[in-house]
Amino acid sequence: MGSNPTARATFKTYSVSKIKTYFNETYHEMVHNVTWPTWKELQNNTIIVVIASIMIALMIFVMDFLFGISPAKDPFWKGLLGYFYTIKF
Repeated sequence: MGSNPTARATFKTYSVSKIKTYFNETYHEMVHNVTWPTWKELQNNTIIVVIASIMIALMIFVMDFLFGISPAKDPFWKGLLGYFYTIKF
């Protein structure tokens, strides 16, 4: 481009034109070509995701509780690995 003001103006117009075209095509795609789920499908899928998230969180909690080592030297529960580490040979 260099110092040619006409070339810079043409480039700027071309860039703005491409951005406008991009947004127009995106809007058209989202409105006319995307198959959106129904409200009932959305609710069912949300419930499945929430239940799966809770189950995974509980599994991680149980594994952490069973195998974890308490950094505060908790006398109540050290985890199985905590007991193995305290065994003196």
